[in-house]
Amino acid sequence: MRHGLAGAAAAVVLAAVIGWTAAPSAAAPVDEQVVHEVAAQLRCVVCQSLSVADSPSETASQMRGIIRERLAAGDSPEQVRAYFVEKYGDWILLSPPKSGFTLLVWLVPFVGLGIGLVLILVVVRRWSRTPQPGPSSKLDPAVRERIRREMSELDQS
Repeated sequence: MRHGLAGAAAAVVLAAVIGWTAAPSAAAPVDEQVVHEVAAQLRCVVCQSLSVADSPSETASQMRGIIRERLAAGDSPEQVRAYFVEKYGDWILLSPPKSGFTLLVWLVPFVGLGIGLVLILVVVRRWSRTPQPGPSSKLDPAVRERIRREMSELDQS
């Protein structure tokens, strides 16, 4: 019986040690600034023009909770963003990634601005250009004398 009691006591101690080490530890405290930074990069699926950090909607509140939970579970901010991109696609990011097709979103405004500046420069140069004098015609002395005579006749009349 002593062996049975000692074995049972050992089993209880062993179970307590295993239970204590396997018990989930309290969630690590999450820096609310990090939660806000991640939420500020994500689009609210309800408001669409606001970030999750700025949106007053219930969905945005739930998304902030998910961000907080994932960060507390040990995910990095990049992993949390990747989770939302996997779930909603690149659309969820307020700033689209600068690669692939979305690279056009970043480049087209600058290309358009460049083309517009070149067009303005061309138009201003054309407007400010002074007109060139026409070809000078040398009149024959006989024609000059005739014009002078006709002008003097007009003055006398």
